[in-house]
Amino acid sequence: MAEIKAQPFDFPFRKQEVALVVIDMQRDFAEPGGFGASLGNDVGRITRIVPDVKRLIQGFRDAGLPVIHTMECHRPDLSDLPVAKRNRGKPSLRIGDEGPMGRILIAGEPGTAIMPELAPIDGEVVIEKPGKGAFYATELGDVLKKRGITQLVFAGVTTEVCVQTSMREANDRGYECLLCEQATESYFPEFKEAAIAMIRAQGAIVGWTADIDDILETISHA
Repeated sequence: MAEIKAQPFDFPFRKQEVALVVIDMQRDFAEPGGFGASLGNDVGRITRIVPDVKRLIQGFRDAGLPVIHTMECHRPDLSDLPVAKRNRGKPSLRIGDEGPMGRILIAGEPGTAIMPELAPIDGEVVIEKPGKGAFYATELGDVLKKRGITQLVFAGVTTEVCVQTSMREANDRGYECLLCEQATESYFPEFKEAAIAMIRAQGAIVGWTADIDDILETISHA
């Protein structure tokens, strides 16, 4: 069995059972004028990982491995948006409000779209999720089961919120989870560092973490 050099120990890689999950690389989170910026965040921290996320996606495509994209978004009528979520944080713009790139985090709006550099290609699954976790109120579990996927490599944003939540959901469902350290980011560097430590603590209690080059090297030769 092939292995990916990882922390806290090497990840047992099974090529026929793995998929890449790219979490929420959306314009509203990464571009000036979007929802992330309206909360006072430095979106430059997100945009700087785009080249590595793109390289990871291309590596999976070149190896013939599935790539799954998620987008955090809600229905136009807000029927899947809890009041508690809409009101939390008291930002200048709230989910559903009209922003510079359309209504904030509403399905079909320009700002909700995945960044053009990382856009899905034909045949790649796109999961629209109303929560932080990729499994909550989505078809992701059924998609993975149908394809025989048991291992998930994660990338995307933010490390401590939607990425970590999705990894914890996956871990509880029996998936082996690996986070690519260079292909994930937070608006707060200390939060990313803490999330990575929590994920791989106590013998990979949530999952593994690895360097992008080690991941790409293994999947290209397995």
